[in-house]
Amino acid sequence: MTEIKTMEFKDDILFLIDQRKLPVSYEIFQCKTYEEVDFAIKDMVVRGAPAIGTAAAYGVVLAAKQFLNNNKDEFLKRLDIALDVLDKSRPTAVNLMWATNRMRSVIDGNKGLPKESIYNKIKIEADKIYNEDIETNKRIGRNGNTIIPDKATILTHCNAGALATAGFGTALGVIRQAFYDGKDILVYADETRPRLQGGRLTAWELAEEGIPTRLIADNVAATLIRDRKIDVILVGADRIAINGDTANKIGTFMLSVVAKEYDVPFYIVAPTSTIDFDIESGDEIKIEEREDKEVTHIEGIRIAPKGVEIYNPAFDVTPHENITGIIIEKGIVRPPFNKNILKFKEERINIK
Repeated sequence: MTEIKTMEFKDDILFLIDQRKLPVSYEIFQCKTYEEVDFAIKDMVVRGAPAIGTAAAYGVVLAAKQFLNNNKDEFLKRLDIALDVLDKSRPTAVNLMWATNRMRSVIDGNKGLPKESIYNKIKIEADKIYNEDIETNKRIGRNGNTIIPDKATILTHCNAGALATAGFGTALGVIRQAFYDGKDILVYADETRPRLQGGRLTAWELAEEGIPTRLIADNVAATLIRDRKIDVILVGADRIAINGDTANKIGTFMLSVVAKEYDVPFYIVAPTSTIDFDIESGDEIKIEEREDKEVTHIEGIRIAPKGVEIYNPAFDVTPHENITGIIIEKGIVRPPFNKNILKFKEERINIK
């Protein structure tokens, strides 16, 4: 069993695996200010919905440390500014706002305390978010393992592993658990253009674990599905609407269409913090568009002609009717999603 520590907070520094460098080199990116955390999230030093939420929580801790020498009013004002900045670092992943809302609640509930006590409360909450995420992912892994048959061939897209979370992973957490339990599995990992997270990150994680893996170009997946070579598809999520519509890495929707056509089970794997109880459907999800260079260049080398127009959405929305189930830490949510997802709101598993 290989433990991948996506991040570590120590001595008022947030240490992040620099995911821009993998798999060529393993480098650590250090954040000593909330501005550096904001940069790390925007530039995808750290990525994956649960991971950026946890990183943002520690960004608030760093902000509190930065402004501890200010007077109380200025300290609180600066914290509020830092929260707003971190909130806007990436728009699609709801875990980011879920985490900053938790940090904001701690600050608002302890404004009467001395600055040092507020800082300590903030640090405790960030550590809770970190530890809860790892435990949540392990529960997700155990729940998801129940739908993985022995000798299963699994397809996954992008990276929903330890690198996308505080640890263990969501979709890859299910795969890890199946492997740890001795199931004879094979994983096909889509390369995931344009940033190649499947090729650079998922393949790296699975290779580190010794899990049998084959890396494929994105446009191979449909052929494998058609030829009955895939038993189940597992993907992560950045935001899930009440009706089950799910935003995930661009290309996920396309896989779901082919899976539905050929009756291959298609599962979303995510914590309940990825459910946005404030939106009814995927039509309300803001899709981030990223810079042209992600498409026109690979590792700094231009692969497209100068002047060509680029459309580069980072995510797409898979409609609920294409989804077999949503694997969360509480179990497996099945259709009708708009009824069954709301059960978790009633249990106060909420993003607020």
